Amino acid sequence: MSTNTDTQTTVSSTLSQRVATAAFGSLIGLFLIYGVGFAQPETIHNAAHDTRHAASFPCH
Repeated sequence: MSTNTDTQTTVSSTLSQRVATAAFGSLIGLFLIYGVGFAQPETIHNAAHDTRHAASFPCH
């Protein structure tokens, strides 16, 4: 005989935690788009090429 016990965990985050997480994620995203835009190796340049153009970043 088996019994199933469902447990539910609620994670509560404050507004400041959510804002900090969004800001951190935005900084990483900006670095990936614009930081890679100034990179010299062609492989790195081509990896984000279309995304940079979609964000109006002149890469050449």
